[in-house]
This record gives sequence, C-alpha cells and structure tokens, in this order.
Amino acid sequence: MCGSLSTSDPGVGEVSCWQSRQVDLIASLRRQPLLMVVRPQETDLNRPLAEAGSLWRLLESLALHGVHHVEVAWSRHPRWPELIQAIQHRFPAFSLGAASIVSRDGLECAAELGLAYAMSPCFDDDLIAHSRALGQVLVPGVMTPTEIHRAALQGCRLVKLFPAAALGIDYHRQLSAPMGALPFMVAAGGLRVNQLSDWLHAGYDAIALGRSAIHADCLDPVLHAWLESNRWST
Repeated sequence: MCGSLSTSDPGVGEVSCWQSRQVDLIASLRRQPLLMVVRPQETDLNRPLAEAGSLWRLLESLALHGVHHVEVAWSRHPRWPELIQAIQHRFPAFSLGAASIVSRDGLECAAELGLAYAMSPCFDDDLIAHSRALGQVLVPGVMTPTEIHRAALQGCRLVKLFPAAALGIDYHRQLSAPMGALPFMVAAGGLRVNQLSDWLHAGYDAIALGRSAIHADCLDPVLHAWLESNRWST
C-alpha cells in the first residue's frame, strides 16, 4: 500500500501545477479521445505481471493497437502499487491513470506512483481539495448540473459523466443549453464500442470504455478500426 503524503493546504505553486496537469491531460485526450479501463483480478495481483496471463495479453493488445490512455482500477491489495510499477516499466508509452478512486488513500497512492490522472465515479468535495493539495489530477464523477457547476467552481477543468449510458446521449445538449460552456467531459459507464463516434459527435470530449470493448483479451474489431483512423502521434 502506498504511504501518506503531505496534506497541508496547497500554495499557489501546487494549485498552478494541478491546473497545468489538467491542461496537459486535456491536450492529450484531444489527440486521442479514448480511455480504456482495465480491472485487475485477484490472480493478477497475486503474481508478477509477466505471469498475469489475461491482463498481460490485454495490455499488450492495447499497446499494439495504439491505445494511449489506460486506467487501472485501484485496489487496496498490497501488491497493487507493484502491479502499476510493472505496467509503467513495460508500457512507458501509456498515459496511465487510476480508476475507481473514492478515498484519500487511493488518491495518495496514485500521486506517489506518479500517475497522470485519477478518475472517480463520484463527486467528493474533500477528495477534490485533497487532489489540489497533492498536485494530483482528479477527474470527479458527476451526474447532475449542480455537481458539474460545483466541480467547475473548484477548478476542475475535466469531469467524468457517470453513468453516461443511463443519462443518454442527448444529456450534453440538454446541459449546455442553460449552462453554456461545460468542463471537458469524459462520458463513462455502460457505453459500447459502436457508440463511440456517435457520443463524440454529440459533444462529449472523450469516451471511457471497459470490458465491452474486449473479446477474449483482444480489442473489438470496431474499436480496432477506429484506432487505425485515430492513431496517437507524437
């Protein structure tokens, strides 16, 4: 388990760094508006990555097909940090983040490991404040206009609309009509590969996909074709 970091109030430098890292993530997602979420199983966490069968094959497939942004679901398992370090070493081209962050210790672990971002399924004022103190990008989960507004007021340039499938593709238009410009919005939760282009065209800035995009540890052919036309370039 990662240890604790300083929780002192952030100064101007820390906040500036926090904002700058958000800008960097937005720029990266504009180049490839896709995040792939992977969830390690208990067996993946109980053995070295090189032996972690299906997880290893999945990560190899993502790298081979040019996926840039990869989120690994956080776990309290004591070997989760070791797993992340192994992924960082083997796949340095990934923009690696932590998914399912709902606690301070998870956020601190992501910061200690130098992850580019942390994603949360929920909105938590305390967690956002702590992310500023750590200089760790946290993309909060939002569902309502109030949560989106509060996130923006707290300096969050990115938000994660969750669960997107339950809210519907027209939700962005319905929000922007009364609210005007919205934060950079990642749609996540229940979306399928064949919906990717439609949701991007509907105004969402990026899409997060999970197991629905994977078949027998290989990418869905539709996603493969999309990636071929949206290759990450340096």
